[in-house]
Amino acid sequence: MFRLQGSKTLAVDLTGDAVKAKNGSMVAYDGRMTFKKMSGGGEGLRGMVTRRLTGEQMTVMEVSGQGTCYFADRASEINLVALHGDTLYVEASNLLATDAGLRTGTTFTGLRGGASGNGLFTTTVEGTGQAAIMSDGAAVLLRVSPQYPLMVDPGAYIAHQGRLQQSFQSGVNFRTLMGEGSGEAFQIRFEGDGLVYVQPSERNTVGGDV
Repeated sequence: MFRLQGSKTLAVDLTGDAVKAKNGSMVAYDGRMTFKKMSGGGEGLRGMVTRRLTGEQMTVMEVSGQGTCYFADRASEINLVALHGDTLYVEASNLLATDAGLRTGTTFTGLRGGASGNGLFTTTVEGTGQAAIMSDGAAVLLRVSPQYPLMVDPGAYIAHQGRLQQSFQSGVNFRTLMGEGSGEAFQIRFEGDGLVYVQPSERNTVGGDV
């Protein structure tokens, strides 16, 4: 069972089952636990990877046993997401932990634009269970409906779920309006019916503008 201790620490109660978490994120535990470190790309544990265009990989660990584990990462805010046979799309750097029974992988979410030719790979979490995602500051949960598409700065995007179509479009973005942009600017456009998680802080993205 996932529960929050404050807003920045995740407590997971284990009764012989397991949890997958970002390697190095465990800050304490009680009881009897076993640990397995895994990394790479693909299905299952090996599916939790960062954007492939940066060449980075995310290492994860599996914790199993009896007791309670506590997880945190750089004092980030933690948000719990319940999945009921659906899919969560999340930036790998924002994924803290998932039930071991949830399937993780990667999916290609589109090109950033003809000028750059770069693609974006996003981590997927599928099945029934709980996931914990992180944000730099308290996350904002925004609703997308067929009547109201949503534009998001790529640096502020965390995750989304529901029946949403995602596309990149170039043009004026938020920094460009303030005279701080340079080069080709991008936004992520979401259409359909679903939820988008946005953080009130922008990560550094490729080229500084995407």
